[in-house]
Amino acid sequence: MTMGSPRAAAARTIYRVLCGESLNHFFHDMLSKLDERRRPLCQELVYGTLREWPYVISVVERYLDRPIRRKDQDVWALICIGIYELDHLRTPAHAVLSETVSSTRELKKPWAKGLVNGVLRSHQRQEFNWSDELTKPAEYALPDWLYDSLAEQYPENIVQIAEAARCKPPMALRVNRQRTDRDHYAATLTEAGATVSTANAGDDGLVLSSPMDVAELPHFADGWASVQDISAQCAGALLAPKEGERILDACAAPGGKACHLLEIQPALKELIAMDISESRMQRIQENCDRLGLRTTMLIADASKPPAELLPESLDAILADVPCSATGVMRRNPDIKILRQAGDIASFTIQQLAILKGLWPLLKPGGRLLYVTCSLLEQENDSVIETFNLANDCTIENISLGQGLATKKGWQVLPHKTGGDGLFFSLIRKPKT
Repeated sequence: MTMGSPRAAAARTIYRVLCGESLNHFFHDMLSKLDERRRPLCQELVYGTLREWPYVISVVERYLDRPIRRKDQDVWALICIGIYELDHLRTPAHAVLSETVSSTRELKKPWAKGLVNGVLRSHQRQEFNWSDELTKPAEYALPDWLYDSLAEQYPENIVQIAEAARCKPPMALRVNRQRTDRDHYAATLTEAGATVSTANAGDDGLVLSSPMDVAELPHFADGWASVQDISAQCAGALLAPKEGERILDACAAPGGKACHLLEIQPALKELIAMDISESRMQRIQENCDRLGLRTTMLIADASKPPAELLPESLDAILADVPCSATGVMRRNPDIKILRQAGDIASFTIQQLAILKGLWPLLKPGGRLLYVTCSLLEQENDSVIETFNLANDCTIENISLGQGLATKKGWQVLPHKTGGDGLFFSLIRKPKT
């Protein structure tokens, strides 16, 4: 089925998120049903509305006399999209009202025309921005349960975290040092009209002032660079691969960190990229092929490593484990709807199971880098502390240019002009 209205498509998308589906699972297919020219607007409306979700719904609720029925949550989503577009995009107000109201027909709910028109006109007539009326704007960037948790954990940083959660992430690149060097590639980008920065970008990173289509990036197809968040690039430096080592990336898809390890140290004895499904492994293979890198591929559950990974056979392991993703909400804004406080315990069980499964594979003296894209202490320090109590290991002291030292590692906090929120802990196995 082909869809005509990007606003109706956006409303259907958010409705599916409200029903519990992840954008990663279906949004690409949803976009493909739209005319190519209309896809950018649909994507902006979906991601923008979800980034602003706690604020937007608080505004809409002020205009409604009673809640909208569950079966009509697509209408609710359409109204939220209209509020976002009025407040944040340059679309003329009359066009927003007209197109949003007409989208009720494509949703097959023409009865909602008056409701949608009434709410949007009421909002348009307001002589102030609702955000100016908020006593604690940061609270309206996050779900209540998450705001309360993060405000307690990071009282001095909660505003920064909230601001980042509402912003588009900057586009960052990782320069493939096996094909070129960062200064040369920065100069090449500048010649192509881009503005780049190396500030707080590690050894291989560049940050673009404005995003570019990868097809427009010089020599991207030739493997000169990859798109990768600045914080994610820290994993390579922290694991510090050495010549002749066998290293496992245990939860490798889409392969950015595995490829970075090979770019840093091409003389590894073996880099094993492992993930749980064939589709995920395909993404790793595509990245390796473009960059001209070779890995050993394994499809397996990191909590139950396959028999071909022998005990004490690895020098180092990278474990970028499944988590709440609370540090990457700007990239995955559906998390603001999907994630609930009760989900965290199940993630910690999975994280500890992965650590337990991987630990026997390390040689004496070997090291394991535990990584999450979570900001929550329960998934970070607490997991490492629990694992440390049950196993003879040493937690190494690590430090990065940005972020905070924690009891068991280092927490990078998301920043609106910087990297995502990632946690790192480097664990060493005793030599004897």
